[in-house]
Formats: sequence, C-alpha cells, structure tokens
Amino acid sequence: MKVKVIPVLEDNYMYLVIEEHTREAVAVDVAVPKRLLEIVGRERVSLTTVLTTHHHWDHARGNMELVRLLPGLVVLGADERICALTRRLVHGEELRFGAIHVRCLLTPGHTSGHMSYFLWEDECLDPPAVFSGDALSVAGCGSRLETTAQQMYHSLVETLGTLPPETKVFCGHEHTLGNLEFAQKVEPCNNHVKAKLSWAKKRDEDDVPMVPSTLGEELLYNPFLRVAEEPVRKFTGKVAPAEVLEVLCRERASFERVAEPLQPQAQALLALQWGLLSMPRPK
Repeated sequence: MKVKVIPVLEDNYMYLVIEEHTREAVAVDVAVPKRLLEIVGRERVSLTTVLTTHHHWDHARGNMELVRLLPGLVVLGADERICALTRRLVHGEELRFGAIHVRCLLTPGHTSGHMSYFLWEDECLDPPAVFSGDALSVAGCGSRLETTAQQMYHSLVETLGTLPPETKVFCGHEHTLGNLEFAQKVEPCNNHVKAKLSWAKKRDEDDVPMVPSTLGEELLYNPFLRVAEEPVRKFTGKVAPAEVLEVLCRERASFERVAEPLQPQAQALLALQWGLLSMPRPK
C-alpha cells in the first residue's frame, strides 16, 4: 500500500492510496480533481473509488468533476450531502481493494456524517493507516459543528483512540503548528509537546508536509485524546471527559493561531486558482 500525500488549496490534504500489485487506486477527499488526475497519470494507476470523509466543499468539491471525467467511478461516504455520492456507507462496514482492507468508522463531531477510514493489508509489515479527515488531526481535531461533545468524545477517544498505536494518521488539514502551540498552552510541562513543536517548526521552514503522525504519538501530545490526564483536566477545570473536551474545543476556537473562516468570495477565488471554477467568457 502506497500513500501519496497531495497538498491542495490553502491547507488541505488529498490522498491517493495505491494497491501496488493490481495498480488500483483509491482517492480520499478530492478537492482538486485536476491535480489528482495528474498524479494518477504519473503513477500509471487505475482510479476506481473515492472515499469522502465529509460533505464540506474543501473535501468533496471535486467529486462531480471526477465522475464526469471517469464514468463508472464510485464515490463513497456516510453523508447524503456529499457531492456525487454513489452509495452511503455505515459504521463498521468493510471494503476491499485488492490486498487493501478498509474499515469504515463513523466519527461524528466535526459533522454528523463524518466517516474515517482505517486501512491495512494482511501479512504486511507496513503499519495500518487511518484517514481521519477533520475528525482527528496532528495534535488536534476539527471544530465541533453538528454534534454533542459526548458524541465527539466517543469518536476521538473510543473509536479512533483505540486503534493500534502504530497506525499512521493522515488528516485533512495542515494545522500542526497551531495545534501544537495550543497543546503547549494546555500542557506546558509536556516534553512530548515541546519535542514535536520543535520538529514541526523545522518542517514548516522546509515547507514539507507534517503528515503522517502515528496514533501512539498523538496519545502523547494531542490534548483532545488526553482528556483523562490530570494536566488537561486542570487546564479546563472539568473532570468528566466530555466536559473536558467541550472546554478544549471552545478554547482552541479562540486561540490566536486559528485562521478566520474563508468568506464565500475568498472561497471562490481559491477555487478559481485551483481550477475548480472557470472564468465566464466575455460576451
């Protein structure tokens, strides 16, 4: 299983997962189809399926164009709002692409229909991978928009947090620096946070992706997976895990490195720059 990390838009990641024996490929969260197809052509693979984590435009906007260009392409996800959805998946459903197994994990929090995808190969020494979209990111998580804190806690801690520690985490956005700076605010004495932040600053200077992390690493420095730890509880002033998580989400939303959401005009300009829209022809 080969994973191509594809940075697009302002801070998004798309992914191309390649079954190296059959040369079949699966895409995750297609925002910019033109860029994806360039890599599909370069790798000489057959793209058969799109796995979409959730319906937001920067994760699903490219589905319609891909379906138009590749008749028969299958688009899968857990939310009817996903553009060009072929079939709706359910929690625990398993898929197969050659030697690659996929387990679908419903992870509501950011959206009510958010699905993460856990991939592995039998009798393979390579670690498994989870494509977590906006449910879990490096040292953080997506904002809670449509569900309760209890549901989000279940998604993060009980669903994703119990995957094998060697699992590689491929998330939907590059927010690593801001997440780690917030994590340092939450746990100023956590040496794992300090070390990861130093590493991330160097990666940022070199302008290279900071994914993947591993789940085992996340459990050491991601405050949203550490809601039962005393320093995190002390920071929030709460004890119940869902309440701790709710305070963390509120504090993270107001943290100074959080960017303002893109306004519709800015979204349109960004889409134009990435070839998602075309300029009207002069009359």
